[in-house]
Amino acid sequence: MVRIPSKINLFGTLKCRMSNTLNNTAFRNIFGVLIYKKVSVEFAENSQIILNKGRLEIGKHWAGKAVFPSLLKLGVNSKIVVNGNFSVFENSSIYVNQGAKLTLGAGYINNRANISCFHEICIGENVVISEGVTIRDSDNHEISDADFTKPKKIEIGNNVWIGINVTILKGVKIGEGSVVAAGAVVVNDVPEKTLVGGVPAKVIRSQIKWIR
Repeated sequence: MVRIPSKINLFGTLKCRMSNTLNNTAFRNIFGVLIYKKVSVEFAENSQIILNKGRLEIGKHWAGKAVFPSLLKLGVNSKIVVNGNFSVFENSSIYVNQGAKLTLGAGYINNRANISCFHEICIGENVVISEGVTIRDSDNHEISDADFTKPKKIEIGNNVWIGINVTILKGVKIGEGSVVAAGAVVVNDVPEKTLVGGVPAKVIRSQIKWIR
């Protein structure tokens, strides 16, 4: 028997399943993508959620009823690839724009997050992303350099902790086991097992180990 959490939007979840946005036909995975209440979902032509394993939850909340709305929007020919159990909590917005790809390993994104994917964003295993975090792989607007507006892939490695109100911008790679301190703006790569903080983010300590 399949257990359905009482707080999900059953209509939205089934609509997601039946509109060919889930690339796994096994019945046991019919609820592999759970859309909770107060979530707006938009799927453009040929957009996909590819569930390799695990479960994706959108608009989850810690306790009681959902208070704030969430948004999941997939553009034409875009995709989300799910490789583990991943939860996105309420009052968050995820935009996967035309032709872009968002890969999710295992972990969660807390409240008030904004993920804007124009090219490619890859999030690894055992990743904890705190509330108010922005991850964006494009500048969108031109300043002067012709290359300035081109999106660049963001990679967040395994076992990474992203603190409250952090901003991660295009082209950044965050190494395995690293921590980004609250309020930091990350514009350069972060080595493995490194604590960074500040605006722009700089190395504070190396060879760290954090415990979830």
